[in-house]
Amino acid sequence: MEVLFINPMNIVQLENYRQRLFLLKQEVVQSLTEESPGVVELDQSRMGRLSRMDALQDQQIAIEVQHRLKRKLQAIEGALNRINNDDFGFCYICDEAISEARLSFDPTVTRCLQCADKISD
Repeated sequence: MEVLFINPMNIVQLENYRQRLFLLKQEVVQSLTEESPGVVELDQSRMGRLSRMDALQDQQIAIEVQHRLKRKLQAIEGALNRINNDDFGFCYICDEAISEARLSFDPTVTRCLQCADKISD
């Protein structure tokens, strides 16, 4: 016998989350296209050692920002897929509903607070 989950959210709530996620996705995509880390030129005759070190550090920070934005984009796309598949708002670990407050804070979460606490311990 197949167990069916009934999403406790109504259509209006799901549509509000969908719109919020689309806006977040647009912001992330825009940030990804605007902030591409450039290649650091290591010509010692044109810049000093400390300037090169600063440039390398700035490049590494920019690369990490790109990685975080890509992970955020994946989380947003996953949340949109969960909305389309009627899985949005349910914990991946225990299948219980994720609290409205938690989803309002971050609609990309995939775990309820209890399961998230167990994993972080």
